[in-house]
Amino acid sequence: MKEQFKKFLNEEQDPKAIEKITSKLNDLLMKGEEVGYIAVQKKPAITVFPDSIVLTNKRIIICKPKNLGLSMDFTDYTWDDIAGAFVKENILGSEFSFNTNTDLSISIDYIPKIQARKIYTYAKEQLDLLKNPVVISAPTIETASSAEPEIEDTIEEVETEEVTNYAEIMPATTPSYTETYEPIQPQAPTGDRKLSELSKEELFDKLQNYKKLLDNGLIMQGEYDAFKKEILSYM
Repeated sequence: MKEQFKKFLNEEQDPKAIEKITSKLNDLLMKGEEVGYIAVQKKPAITVFPDSIVLTNKRIIICKPKNLGLSMDFTDYTWDDIAGAFVKENILGSEFSFNTNTDLSISIDYIPKIQARKIYTYAKEQLDLLKNPVVISAPTIETASSAEPEIEDTIEEVETEEVTNYAEIMPATTPSYTETYEPIQPQAPTGDRKLSELSKEELFDKLQNYKKLLDNGLIMQGEYDAFKKEILSYM
């Protein structure tokens, strides 16, 4: 087990924190669940028991030591419960946060910048896979002409679109030393259709887009509340 997690010590993760987490992950992981990345909190002052965040192909796990490191609290959120993930770079480390479909916001600060970027990228990939799953087509049989009476089995190759739309760093409206990444939740095109013609998924995407505008100060709280009420009436 220890050999498996040595790869997570490449971005200055605390080896003792990784060892404590991995010693318990063996009992936590479900069948078919694989760890994609582990990030460890690094505060300016010496932190004996830092918080950590584990990303797997099935969920996000927040690990918080307690009782002087003798025990640990684990809180997990499955990917289908997560609406979007964010990273904000500060002078001292970065803050990684994510929102759930029930408007719950969870964040962990003082993550080293390179670790924060890694978990952000991994989270984006998992959410994109959840929204656009790879579909493998069934084999098809083609019948040859009478001149060539041979039957060939052809398997269609499914091309998956390479994810290249990384989040852009948005400048702050006032002098600041923070850099904010765009939320990673992709938006479904809806054109000029009426709200009553949209699917629940498209309505939810529109609501998330307005939430982003509200968080960035582009619309007022009253406008967002009115739009949210209208959207929910069609869901």
